[in-house]
Amino acid sequence: MMSGRWRRPVEILVLVCFIIIGVAVVWRDLPVAIVPDGEVEMVPARHWCELPDNRVQCDLCFRSCIIAEGQRGYCTARMNLGGALYSLVYGVATAQIDPVEKEPLLHFLPGTDSLCFGTAACNFRCTFCHNWHLAASSPEEVRFLQITPEEAVSRAIETGCSSISFTYNEPTIFYEWVYDVAKLAQQNGIRTYFHTNAGMQPEPLKELLPHMDAVCVDLKGFTSEFYAVTSFSDLAPVLSTLEIIQESGVWLEITCLIIPTMNDDPAQIREMSQWIRDNLGTDVPVHFSRFFPAYKLTRLPPTPIDTLETARQIAMDEGLKYVTIGNVPGHKANSTFCPECNHTLIKRVHFTVEENNIEYGRCNRCGHEIPGVWQ
Repeated sequence: MMSGRWRRPVEILVLVCFIIIGVAVVWRDLPVAIVPDGEVEMVPARHWCELPDNRVQCDLCFRSCIIAEGQRGYCTARMNLGGALYSLVYGVATAQIDPVEKEPLLHFLPGTDSLCFGTAACNFRCTFCHNWHLAASSPEEVRFLQITPEEAVSRAIETGCSSISFTYNEPTIFYEWVYDVAKLAQQNGIRTYFHTNAGMQPEPLKELLPHMDAVCVDLKGFTSEFYAVTSFSDLAPVLSTLEIIQESGVWLEITCLIIPTMNDDPAQIREMSQWIRDNLGTDVPVHFSRFFPAYKLTRLPPTPIDTLETARQIAMDEGLKYVTIGNVPGHKANSTFCPECNHTLIKRVHFTVEENNIEYGRCNRCGHEIPGVWQ
């Protein structure tokens, strides 16, 4: 029997909104040729080194997998064939047009659309993954779309998208395709960004960033224990990645999914906010998003809205200037406010921009400069 918690009008309204948005996005899917199930294109991988006995070491993500001949790395998307490493995901498993606010990127070309791509597999194992049908699949378990980098950029131009996004699963996994598309998009005046778990090694990250205009990082929690238990990963590489991105000058935003009883401790949120302030600065937008039961973590309820409001207040008390609440359609804190005069800079309802009061990168009331990518 359905519990009273799920019968409450607010919960039902939120779920209906997600369903409507999902249906709308499906209808905007792009027509593409499909590769039959189980057929994957192999291309030489980047960032690896040879080891004795025909083994290789993958240097793409923090795991640094040592892979024997004929075997794959932890992600299942990189394989040792004859003592050389190959990517099995040079291509994508999904392509659709989304508002940039869905990432969320809220200080980056507001109100515009992105042509978004994702593929199979991941180097994390998040128990709460909303895109588990891609991230938890091996390359053979999905259908690949036949889209070359040239076609991806052409379609962005044809559909009037202002940017190309690499998202849904972890972009590190299809690094080779991401790199080729991003470089080509840059040459054609199309902005690019990726949404990441921030587990990429410094060298490939630094190679990719010059071809990126923005990055949205999931900061999933602020303890190594949380990362180990929920994602089978680690916090340290994530913090290092955040610092590298910020130092590069590429626009950075952070998303924190707040999960009841798991990463909602106010003391940890305060510590995280202090770290962001001291290491990345006060201008980095931080988005606290509402958790909904998904994948292997269905025993917990959605995040109470007052928990999100508390997290936001803590972050603002610690000096962060641009803190929003996500996955709560209609909440006032889904909008962006001027830290100088509290004027509404960008009024949003979920992923829809209703007002944009930023002119030439400044608040149109007091003239305060607002960091971001506005044109």
